[in-house]
Amino acid sequence: MNKYEALYIIDKDVSEESRQAVIDKLSDVVTSKGGEVENVDKWGIRKYAYPINFKSEGFYVLMNFTAAPEVPAEIERLVRIMDETVRVMVVRR
Repeated sequence: MNKYEALYIIDKDVSEESRQAVIDKLSDVVTSKGGEVENVDKWGIRKYAYPINFKSEGFYVLMNFTAAPEVPAEIERLVRIMDETVRVMVVRR
């Protein structure tokens, strides 16, 4: 088991319920694969360094977790599929 942190951006136009559903879904991926979510820190709406998809702001979420090595790839795959998410970065701590 390795320690990771995932920073992902949710589109700011998404409703609060949908935003929480995305956060819960990504946390459930970690726990269903035998990992443990240590912390989910909602940074809120922040300005991008450069425009992404013609938008300048998004909702940032930082998740710290412990999981098997295949879990970060699964998180990245899900974020690419979801319409609500914009970007993801997963790094090993």
